[in-house]
Amino acid sequence: MQSDSIVIIPTYNEKENIENIIRAVTSLEAHPFNVLVIDDGSPDGTADIVKGLMAEEFHDRLFLVERQGKLGLGTAYIAGFKWALAAGYDYIFEMDADFSHNPADLPRLYDACAKEGFDVSIGSRYITGVNVVNWPMGRVLMSYFASKYVRFVTRLDVHDTTAGFVCYRREVLETLDLDAVRFKGYAFQIEMKFTAHQCGFKIKEVPVIFVNRELGTSKMSGGIFSEALFGVMRLRWDGWFRKYPLRRK
Repeated sequence: MQSDSIVIIPTYNEKENIENIIRAVTSLEAHPFNVLVIDDGSPDGTADIVKGLMAEEFHDRLFLVERQGKLGLGTAYIAGFKWALAAGYDYIFEMDADFSHNPADLPRLYDACAKEGFDVSIGSRYITGVNVVNWPMGRVLMSYFASKYVRFVTRLDVHDTTAGFVCYRREVLETLDLDAVRFKGYAFQIEMKFTAHQCGFKIKEVPVIFVNRELGTSKMSGGIFSEALFGVMRLRWDGWFRKYPLRRK
């Protein structure tokens, strides 16, 4: 199906979720969304499930890039961005496979960019308080205060800096030097938002409710948050001395 929008879903061992999330995204009636799965060599057969769906009924809406081994969230999205730009998509989304991001919120992110004129829209857990369900309190506090810390250090006016539910207009990804993105974990999410802001792109946070996964195993770790916490100092330094490409007027 012809669509101007594609949802990139990185996967590693998501066999319990992948078919359901693909069906949920492609069944949205408000706007058609295609799906690109970036699989990092899942030993549980995630990629085989995607291939089966492609062959049976989603051959024109579902696409797959297979990579060898776990190469990092950031590199998965960079590979997906490059694929989507080459394929001509105008609106390119990041989304998790585990239903922590509600597919029903995709049209709201799309509208913020396609209809309201923003360049980046973020599904934000913290723009209207703390909208997180079924996370352990320690993890909620770690995530919330990490975002507060990032906002303080970078002066970036975004409440949910580590959010992984995002829509980019293609001009944003064409302007950013994707090969220069340095972080691979959740600091990647901070770096992308910070760089987009430095390039002059308009960002909107759209309130969403984040629900902890019910199936499969979380890929979060303390090291991921450590990268985010210490990496922002480098981003702040770059903000002072690096020359960023500016968005076209």
